[in-house]
Amino acid sequence: MPNHKVVSRDQWLAERKQLLIKEKELTRLRAQVADERMQLPWVKIDKEYIFEGPGSKVSLCDLFDGRHQLIVYHFMFQPDWDEGCKSCSLIADHYEPLIVHLQHRDTSMVTISRAPIEKLEKFRKRMGWRFKWFSSLDTDFNSDFDVYFPGDVREQKEVYYNYRTMPGFPSTEGPGMSVFYKDDDGAIYHTYSCYARALEDFMSVYRLLDIVPKGRDEAGLVYGMEWVRHHDKYDDQSFKDIYVELLSSKKK
Repeated sequence: MPNHKVVSRDQWLAERKQLLIKEKELTRLRAQVADERMQLPWVKIDKEYIFEGPGSKVSLCDLFDGRHQLIVYHFMFQPDWDEGCKSCSLIADHYEPLIVHLQHRDTSMVTISRAPIEKLEKFRKRMGWRFKWFSSLDTDFNSDFDVYFPGDVREQKEVYYNYRTMPGFPSTEGPGMSVFYKDDDGAIYHTYSCYARALEDFMSVYRLLDIVPKGRDEAGLVYGMEWVRHHDKYDDQSFKDIYVELLSSKKK
């Protein structure tokens, strides 16, 4: 970084305007992709899914909570884990405060994992999240939406994830996001799912890191998100204090 090119303000402005051309192209392409995404055909859901919630069982239909649209985040939390995936936790930190806004656009959002509901509730409270979290442990939901790969990971020859067959996976679960629509007659349709790096679109921390000089600064790491911690595990005490204060305010 110390040897980075330094120029006059006029030269910087000229190069910045050249980059702006590409940024505008990207914005237009994003809008085009969003339109094409909305035009995708739907698949009717005929299977019944029953999830375990805190204190009761609920159906997929119940998760819409009276709205037509539903976003499900497939959070990696294996039944034998004591805490959720740190990368999924980073994504949850982003969508947690947005759910109230989604609800005012006819959209509900829930989190679903395979871990028992008791573990999910314990971890949710620890992290200070308020979103609805359900266990899919006794269902085919995770398998049907390609985020669960049963069996010993050491013996896996191939798994199907992110719309392709790949040689194994580092765990029995993968992250993802799925979208559903319920019409006025109660029929439910699967409209969209995305996985892997597509989930970066829901992490504004990366959008912000992409505009600073060092960028994501992940080149020397074992894997891209190695630096990520649960928000209560960073060494920065001031950062921890923010969440302590947040948790205290929620209890009042």
